[in-house]
Amino acid sequence: MLKQHPKGLFVAFFANMGERFGFYTMIAIFVLFLQAKYGYSAAEAGQIYGTFLAFVYFLPILGGFLADKFLGYGKTISIGLIVMFLGYMLLAIPTTMNSGFGLVIGALAVICLGTGLFKGNLQALVGNLYDDPKYSSKRDVAFNIFYMGINIGAMFAPTAAEAVNNWILKTHNFTYDNRIPALAHKFINGELSNTSDYLSIAQGQDHNVTLQTLGSFTTEYINALSKSYHYGFGVACVSLVVSMLVFWGFRKYYKKADMTEKQKAASKDHKNEVIELTPKQTKERLIALGLIFFVVIFFWMSFHQNGLCMTFFARDYTVGEVGKATNLWFDLFGLLPIFLAILGLVFFFRKKSDGKTKIIGAIVFVVFAFLAYLRYSGYEAENPFTPQKFQHFNPFFIVALTPLIVGLFTWLAKKGKEPSAPKKIGIGMLITALGFMVMVVGSLYLLGVSPEEIGGEVAPANRLISPYWLISTYFILTVAELFLSPMGISFVSKVAPPKYKGLMQGGWLAATGVANYLLFVPALIWDKVPLWFVWGILVVACLLSAIFVFSILKRLNRATQ
Repeated sequence: MLKQHPKGLFVAFFANMGERFGFYTMIAIFVLFLQAKYGYSAAEAGQIYGTFLAFVYFLPILGGFLADKFLGYGKTISIGLIVMFLGYMLLAIPTTMNSGFGLVIGALAVICLGTGLFKGNLQALVGNLYDDPKYSSKRDVAFNIFYMGINIGAMFAPTAAEAVNNWILKTHNFTYDNRIPALAHKFINGELSNTSDYLSIAQGQDHNVTLQTLGSFTTEYINALSKSYHYGFGVACVSLVVSMLVFWGFRKYYKKADMTEKQKAASKDHKNEVIELTPKQTKERLIALGLIFFVVIFFWMSFHQNGLCMTFFARDYTVGEVGKATNLWFDLFGLLPIFLAILGLVFFFRKKSDGKTKIIGAIVFVVFAFLAYLRYSGYEAENPFTPQKFQHFNPFFIVALTPLIVGLFTWLAKKGKEPSAPKKIGIGMLITALGFMVMVVGSLYLLGVSPEEIGGEVAPANRLISPYWLISTYFILTVAELFLSPMGISFVSKVAPPKYKGLMQGGWLAATGVANYLLFVPALIWDKVPLWFVWGILVVACLLSAIFVFSILKRLNRATQ
């Protein structure tokens, strides 16, 4: 299957994978960092997080404009990689508790600019590879493969972030305790009426802590935790170097696709390749794209709660320790061997597999099943994990489910029943609503311990719920994402007027940017309403969006013809 695609796709795949690994390492810990270091409320952290992501996804409009009109795709992407590297370097500089916020804001601005130059133009470059009639029929599958690159990088990000956090804390003789940041800031601000519980938690870190030294412990712990987050941000610098080497080292494989319509018109060799649309065709396509952009705002506003309200929920309302079997879900080095062992079984029992393939499948199963057992046998009876670890479920499920979803679409295509890209987007919105219904039901068990009622602290131990509520939600949202996101990018690539390819990919991302700015809406009411109501708002938004998509399907499908 992979041999049917141009090699340039895989250059983009690995360049994107490196950049996304760094980005999602940062995202996994960002709101935790803001609350731990600066003591921000959910609403304040949500405002900063949403504004940052809004600019990350809005600035690709600028990047697309610069590429289309002046620089070209490859040069703009390269500049973006360098700018992002500088931004993550600034963010990795450690400062002490409640200080250095100006440096953080400056670093975020630089990262936003670099991502704006990089992200949309890389997608446009991939789309150009499939303008070749030889590959055009494989465009949707290509973007599914490209999307896997994003998620392979993202899958390892939370594990990397946790490893750096734990390493730095260990060097200061501390361990991670999700209860400390909120209590620490309340203590410093004189808002903690009863310090006995906090003192007991502090003595769990250092038995020498007394009421007189609790203040110095607080400062030392928060500084160490903040430093661990800063170093976690620095992981992105390493991954960006890998992306640079891949993108610059294998340019020959995408060189032909690295041409805008303006550059083609100025070239004697490519002048005849310029595609001109009538004003009516251009208008029809732009309207169709605008309608899709409007719909996906509500998907990303819901989906990107994974880095905000779903992270708060993981920290404050989900058990922090799990048994050996459940810990396999939180340990990638246990989860991946199981996945690969199952993959070996699939190849062994598949009807199309020849004798050699069956033998390889059996060997893969035995080897990775044994590795999974070794990993499992090394677990303790109870295993702690950090809240950011929940964020590896979505990319893991993307990698695991993409072949199944692509297989489903291929099977439907052979029967002439494959839904159009816009219809897939509508179905994706319905599935998203279902995912957040799981959170509504799970939150009904938490009546009486809303964030308002417990003052933003971690819920009592006897009210913490199973992690499987969040894991189930991540699974359903991943299925929704596979119906919507790669299909949306492919739709934009196919429908965008040739002169505006970079700009329209920027428009897709800008819609995501608007959604990300709206992320703060659930965060604003996080400590004011019951938890089920927060998720219920997202359910309603996704259902209304799905209805809207299905009501305009004919117009959207007409634009692809």
